[in-house]
Amino acid sequence: MCVAASFTRRWPTGACWLSDGDRSRSRASVLDRAAEDEAAVRAVLDMAEVSDAIAGFHAQQAIEKAIKAVMAERAVDFPFSHDLSVLLGLCKQAAIEVPSELDGIDQLTPYAARLRYGGEVSGGVDRATAMRWATTAVAWARGIVKPLTG
Repeated sequence: MCVAASFTRRWPTGACWLSDGDRSRSRASVLDRAAEDEAAVRAVLDMAEVSDAIAGFHAQQAIEKAIKAVMAERAVDFPFSHDLSVLLGLCKQAAIEVPSELDGIDQLTPYAARLRYGGEVSGGVDRATAMRWATTAVAWARGIVKPLTG
């Protein structure tokens, strides 16, 4: 994976140094990390001692990584951004169909940015909804991103 001067991740077309096999491993690796974040949300879903902020953070990360894995699979450039609405807009521009079950996921964006740097999130998303979105996003990405072979 390359980072261009504009902070856009580019899945190489010649200007970068990854072979096709390296790109496949990168996409699969991002999707694996998405699945790990999904598992983290599941693990803390009913734990009162873990804040909603932590559950929301991992749900947001699972969704962000799933979307980016799909975009990479489809060779779509994407910015270095945690903003789910930006990523969804890029999917739409690239004619990547995102499941309607993911409507509203942009509500999780504050969990990635503000909370990471000590801010607060007003309102919030209930854990069950965040879990459902994370599970849906990872399953959707698994249906698109080609698994590694050999």
